[in-house]
Amino acid sequence: MEILVITGYSGAGKSVALDVVEDLGYFSMDNLPPSLLEKFIDLAIESPKIHKVAVVMDTRGGDFFSNLPQAIERAQEKKIKVSILFLSASEDVIVARYKERRRPHPLGDSIVEGYRKERKELEDIKNQADIVIDTSALSTNQFKQRLTRELASKDQAKLRVTINSFGFKYGILQDGDIIFDVRFLPNPYYIPELKKLNGLNKKTQDFVLSKAQSQEFLDRLYDLFAFLIPHYVEEGKRQLVIGLGCTGGFHRSVAMTEALAKRLEKLDVVIQTRHRDMESGD
Repeated sequence: MEILVITGYSGAGKSVALDVVEDLGYFSMDNLPPSLLEKFIDLAIESPKIHKVAVVMDTRGGDFFSNLPQAIERAQEKKIKVSILFLSASEDVIVARYKERRRPHPLGDSIVEGYRKERKELEDIKNQADIVIDTSALSTNQFKQRLTRELASKDQAKLRVTINSFGFKYGILQDGDIIFDVRFLPNPYYIPELKKLNGLNKKTQDFVLSKAQSQEFLDRLYDLFAFLIPHYVEEGKRQLVIGLGCTGGFHRSVAMTEALAKRLEKLDVVIQTRHRDMESGD
């Protein structure tokens, strides 16, 4: 098991960091008193599905926070890898962020005094940190990208693309980011020997993909997503859902979904296909 301790200055981005690590598959907890870290670890160890744990521990814990070094030491004694992520920001940036949010600093009525007190209290733990990120000049998306690069495996850092076939007769794909209508393609439904063979069947795929308009459509989609995907990644998007719809979600959209997935594999993304309405049978 790996433990990531997220700490740092109030207002430096710990809540954003928690969102990032949750997306990366960490079992996460916010504002955990250090004295409860050992019990939290024991609970996590009982689950075979939990391998990475992230906990935010900071000065909101009050007097309990001073126990953080001892809590980390006890975790290491259990042969658990513990890493510390420390987030900082300059005084003027922290003050501006608190003024924008209209919230008091946890260490005092004065934001400046609270910041300076916190900076002093956290000096030792900052020196022990494995990763230190100053978020002063980073936008939220830039910070997410930076943290993802620091923590993610190669595949986790890639955009996850789901291509989902569906039938318009059963309603549009609700969670699709981009929807395409492939009902302009010849319909295998009207070919007697193909009527009952879904779009995963080679005979149906050969019929759909043999059409010139099918290949041109796939070429144009590839060019579109070769352009879009790097910009999505740059803006911090982690998941893209593409919907391809035909009448019943049984023939054309299924075949085209599988064909598009093969094309987009060249774009260094993680791809999966789904067929929402294929089991409906027409």
